[in-house]
Amino acid sequence: MDFTYDEKTEDYRKRLLAFMDEFVYPAEEEFHAAESGWSSPPLLAGLKSEAKARGLWNLFLPGEHGAGLTNLQYAPLAEIMGRSPAIAPAALNCAAPDTGNMEVLAEFGTPEQQERWLKPLLAGEIRSAFAMTEPQVASSDATNIGTRIERDGDEYVITGRKFYISGAMNPNCQIFIVMGKTDPQAARHVQQSQILVPRDTPGLTIKRGMTVFGYTDGDHGGHAEVIFDQVRVPASNLIGEEGGGFAISQARLGPGRIHHCMRLIGMAERALELMCKRALTREPFGKPLAEQGVIQDWIAESRVRIEQARLLVLKAAWLMDTVGNKGAHTEIQAIKIVTPLTVEWILDKAIQAHGAAGTSQDTPLARLWASARTLRLADGPDEVHKRSLARRELNRYRSNA
Repeated sequence: MDFTYDEKTEDYRKRLLAFMDEFVYPAEEEFHAAESGWSSPPLLAGLKSEAKARGLWNLFLPGEHGAGLTNLQYAPLAEIMGRSPAIAPAALNCAAPDTGNMEVLAEFGTPEQQERWLKPLLAGEIRSAFAMTEPQVASSDATNIGTRIERDGDEYVITGRKFYISGAMNPNCQIFIVMGKTDPQAARHVQQSQILVPRDTPGLTIKRGMTVFGYTDGDHGGHAEVIFDQVRVPASNLIGEEGGGFAISQARLGPGRIHHCMRLIGMAERALELMCKRALTREPFGKPLAEQGVIQDWIAESRVRIEQARLLVLKAAWLMDTVGNKGAHTEIQAIKIVTPLTVEWILDKAIQAHGAAGTSQDTPLARLWASARTLRLADGPDEVHKRSLARRELNRYRSNA
């Protein structure tokens, strides 16, 4: 394994670092001050235009539709974006849930679906939502999903209730990818399907916006509770085949999980940077905070934990590139367990070092902590990944037991 940045990666890194210094960091205060409800502040449009002009666009997407980067090449770029996760990913058209939805449409969409929905998503002209989680069931097990997608002639009829639907509150969200059951009697993992539902379809109702630790989580387009009441769409809106929804969701979540972890590393670096600067400028009890042993312990531990997490994320990226997502299954689960928890710890120490200011809007720490804590649930809770990972380990020894 060689994680040295190649020439292409280094070129993107230099351009992205310059973009962050020139445009993103200076815009943070105005961006968050201008946040209103679930709408993106107007200045985001200018940032997107600048990013597109600089060739910093759709970096997450491999193949002909995107920048053509491997996971290993994209990892350090996502880390840089993670230093300002509310702005940078959206400015570069690399924000969830659009990233995962574009990946689904690029891999499984028909030519007509790609023309109608993927093309404007790639151009950053519209936003999208992914509707899987439900309040009535334990959605950490996706086979529990109860929303029905029933065939009726040349149409499908969708009935169900979803919540924490990422992207749904953005006024520019025009398309939902909805997961539901087409055949409850089929084998467990082929009961579900995924289907495209335009936002203006009769019967689709946005019941309410849902906050995340009090934040709108606008970088994900806002989350919502959504009602589907006899929603009818053409049968041609089905993505892939009936019964393929669970497999599609797993294909979608693999890259999504590693992208989240890549950005988390950047969040940790930002937190450590702020903690060090704070420690050097505060003098409690007659000496700089930086000379207090407990602070030095936090700083040292933070650096060690960041390096450990980064190496594991890079290994997962390398394996995804060389042996595929399935071959990297263990490592993807491992980073999803370790990285959010690690970064949450580092952010907690940075908040503590800032005192009351760390909980306020005067630093990005509180917002970053809320994001890291949420990612211990998003894309599967820690406990589910540990359960699956333990089973894989045990299976290596079962035949000899």
